[in-house]
Amino acid sequence: MSNSKLEDTGSPSRTGLHNPYPLSSVISYKFLSPSFRAFTTSISIHTEPKSHIQALKGPIWREAMEQELTALETNETWSIVDLPPGKKPIGCKWIFRNKFKADRSVEHAKARLVAKGFTQRKGIDFHDTFSPVAKMISIRTLLAVAAIKGWDLQ
Repeated sequence: MSNSKLEDTGSPSRTGLHNPYPLSSVISYKFLSPSFRAFTTSISIHTEPKSHIQALKGPIWREAMEQELTALETNETWSIVDLPPGKKPIGCKWIFRNKFKADRSVEHAKARLVAKGFTQRKGIDFHDTFSPVAKMISIRTLLAVAAIKGWDLQ
């Protein structure tokens, strides 16, 4: 039995369960170029924590979490307030990702604290919605298309 988590031979596991649709029947690394195969292998060896409990055990992830909290405070994204009577707080979750350089080495560990917004109800938990900011490349593209098509913009 292979130790690789990337391979699934379809054989029964140690727990006695059998996977009738092994991943190896539809995905193969043999058609990848040697450099891309090395790239995919190098990425897959870097694990990311699935919970904040796991992340707190590693100094790299702990630092990433501290940087995220510092950024939230610096940007005044949040403030600690008293919860109104009869209300429950909206939960949050840590998301962890490795960010890679072009040479396939890990640039840094990234941690994000995100709200579980799917539990919110309009008019009860919030009144305003977030309005995304347009990127300059989008505005330039729109202006270029408008100039080519002769559209009037206001």
